[in-house]
Amino acid sequence: MTIKILGHKAPDTDSTGSPLIWAWYLNEVKGRAATPVVLGTPNTEAAFMLKKWGFEQPEIIGDVSAEDEVVIVDTNNPAELPASINAANVTAIIDHHKLVGGLETRGPIDITIRPLACTATIMFDLMGEAAAKMPDNIKGAMLSCILSDTLEFRSPTTTDVDRALAEKLAAELNIDLAAYASEMFEAKSDVSAFSDAELLRMDSKEYTVGETKFRVSVLETTAPKIVLDRQASIMASMTAVATEDGVDQVLLFVVDILNEEATMFIPNALTKSVAEKSFGVTVEGDKVVLPGVMSRKKQIIPFLAV
Repeated sequence: MTIKILGHKAPDTDSTGSPLIWAWYLNEVKGRAATPVVLGTPNTEAAFMLKKWGFEQPEIIGDVSAEDEVVIVDTNNPAELPASINAANVTAIIDHHKLVGGLETRGPIDITIRPLACTATIMFDLMGEAAAKMPDNIKGAMLSCILSDTLEFRSPTTTDVDRALAEKLAAELNIDLAAYASEMFEAKSDVSAFSDAELLRMDSKEYTVGETKFRVSVLETTAPKIVLDRQASIMASMTAVATEDGVDQVLLFVVDILNEEATMFIPNALTKSVAEKSFGVTVEGDKVVLPGVMSRKKQIIPFLAV
């Protein structure tokens, strides 16, 4: 049986690259048939990574079945996984997010969840000496995942382990780390072809506070003006997207990578209340700037209050 390796819905670079990395490891090192899959179209940065390192886009799947053997990477949240995930034979989880709960397995499994910035960093350690066998394209995917999740080490989730590995990989690939990160972020910032609804879902996670369910959307960009200029139409779409996705509210944070701040859109009284209670700010108008806020995982999700 071929193992399916998958990350979360709305796949970003880590959730696209990590399945590729682990599939290589299982196939080439462990001698087990494995294939990477994704739960949606990878975002523009992930697509850049695939093209840059010569990968074909992994197959997009909508669900899994009881016949599937699955390894989950870059999430452990059932809301971000296929509807039938608990029916599948999940054999391992490799992740760097907080433990959410709700997954059921047929028996004991391997679980590795570590407080590092990137799933790919954890994979490097799990490989042990076999990591030295990685071909350049797998190294490139790993480097891309780390730079994406750390925002080139600007994110507070960055650890010394992530930074050291990225620098090691860049040196082995003879790549200027800063120049490559700029290429990646430029690709991520090119959102002109996407509808407002697509932007709101592109990099988003469902999260519940009390009885209020949110879709927490983040757009990381080096060109925030492109998104801010569309604020009126994006805010008009937030209600429709919330209704379609079965959540109470979409929260949108436009993260300015270079200036290291986030702009939160404030379309209504609920988002105003959330901003003021969560981040200790006074909201005047339809947006608020949150200096230093870069990480949804560390600086947004843990502080959300209604």
